[in-house]
Amino acid sequence: MAIFTFKDNSSIGTVFSVDTATLIIKVDELEKLRKLQVNHLVAIQSSKAGQHLIGIINRITRKASDNEQPTGDDLGLNNFLFTENILKVNLIGTLLNKHGEKENVFKRTLDTVPEIEAKCFPIDGENITKFMQTISSKENYEIPLSIGKYSIDENADAYLDGDKLFQRHAVIVGSTGSGKSWCVARTIEQIAKLPMANGILFDIHGEYSGEHFKADGIQHLKVANPSDLGKTRNLEKGVLMIPYWLLTYEEMLAMLLDRSDSNAPNQAMLFSKTVFTEKQKYLDDIKDTSFKDSITIDSPVPYRIENVLNELKRLDEEMVAGARSEKQGPFFGKLTRFVQRLEAKSQDKRLGFLFQVSDDELHIDWMNKFCSSLMEGTEINGNKSGVKVIDFSEVPSDVLPLVIGLVARIIFSVQQWTTKEMQHPICLFCDEAHLYIPERTNQDSASELSLKSFERIAKEGRKYGVSLAVISQRPAEVNRTVLSQCNNFISLRLSNAEDQAVVKRLLPDNLSGLTEVLPILDIGEALIVGDASLLPTRVLISEPTIKPDSATIKFWKEWSNKEAKQDIHRAVEGLRKQSKL
Repeated sequence: MAIFTFKDNSSIGTVFSVDTATLIIKVDELEKLRKLQVNHLVAIQSSKAGQHLIGIINRITRKASDNEQPTGDDLGLNNFLFTENILKVNLIGTLLNKHGEKENVFKRTLDTVPEIEAKCFPIDGENITKFMQTISSKENYEIPLSIGKYSIDENADAYLDGDKLFQRHAVIVGSTGSGKSWCVARTIEQIAKLPMANGILFDIHGEYSGEHFKADGIQHLKVANPSDLGKTRNLEKGVLMIPYWLLTYEEMLAMLLDRSDSNAPNQAMLFSKTVFTEKQKYLDDIKDTSFKDSITIDSPVPYRIENVLNELKRLDEEMVAGARSEKQGPFFGKLTRFVQRLEAKSQDKRLGFLFQVSDDELHIDWMNKFCSSLMEGTEINGNKSGVKVIDFSEVPSDVLPLVIGLVARIIFSVQQWTTKEMQHPICLFCDEAHLYIPERTNQDSASELSLKSFERIAKEGRKYGVSLAVISQRPAEVNRTVLSQCNNFISLRLSNAEDQAVVKRLLPDNLSGLTEVLPILDIGEALIVGDASLLPTRVLISEPTIKPDSATIKFWKEWSNKEAKQDIHRAVEGLRKQSKL
């Protein structure tokens, strides 16, 4: 690539004043001013040879001269004399002609500030294409991450730094219909092409789980629904059971315990004691010699929930010997409500994926298969699939945060206990993140426990190779602690002022004006900010090959279609069976 050259006759003006990272450029010719636009790039002469400072135009102004201000009857627009053409420019980095063996290197640092009267040049034509190629990360990777085309120059491909995008977590946001799902699909299909890809997409509405979203390197899993219960099922068929024994003590209590009950402390204590005893009995039954002396109440060891239920019933109905006759035991009647809730949950077919497990899911080695199916990279995974799409669309909404938090916690825990040299990085794509990584939750609720899992991953995941990609249409409703740990934002159109403010807070003060474009971005156009892109840029997201089932329904067109079809009976049947037929 040839070194940048800026000819003196292409100069648009000179530096008039300097204030830290903000410049005022005086433009002499009106014709040159007309060709400029806000958010376009300019290059300014640096005091160091072989360098130019790069800036973004923040404001274009024409001012009347102090000596020629119109007075009296001369206030008509035709007589208003403009004599000063001014640009406000925010500096964003330095362009080096050479850096080591490389030519045209852009750095996000400012080693110098320009001198007064330094010349300012527009970056346009061939130079803009050349500059966009300079800031792309294509040369760093054999298979680069291509996201689309730059809005400022549609001839230049936009590439993101794949390492930096996932190392420090990413956020993809956009209002409904802005093209957010296309952006996710575009990213997923490229990850799937890598030889040892590793990622999990939490699909909340089933939009990434149909026939239309199939490609090499992508595996589809779904959480078992009531119609899957009692049948031969296995992970190879894509049916996922998430047995109750994977839940921690706190997670089980969040689902079962009513803390307003005066007997809640007794219920929690006895449940804990009984579960721990059942885990030890299980290890005795399989003649285990490895785990028994080191397990805790939270250790993921199988046990039979019906044995726990029977023991709690016995204690709830227990009569003991008294001085003259039998008397009620110490816990008589104190566990009744807890037992009823446990029975109701364990018999609820909507929660069959948790409680109605087979002997296969109660085997000590089942967890190895479960974690392997979720966490193995493409070449190691038996299905040659590095990206796993898990369909949670049929999971009841009241336990959805708990279940997704459970999966995320297990993945993080296994990765944490993997030796450093054997850790293979994995990314969790959290679609509709505001549903299970919310800004506010009720204390002691299942949602709070799920949130803690994601907060921990956001804070510590980088050390163990676990990354988050938070996807939401309402960033203002996503937990701020999690968002504060994310260093990359891909923001499509956002019409809500609160959501726009979330993105604005992430930008330095001198670049906050970029967020003014958020409500007017085109469909499929995104503002990309963060480590993965050397400078904040507007990008037109390329159309993915595999498309999610999230297209906006054309109401008026469908209402005008005489041939339109409906099938309410089948939908009602599916509702009753809790399964999409």
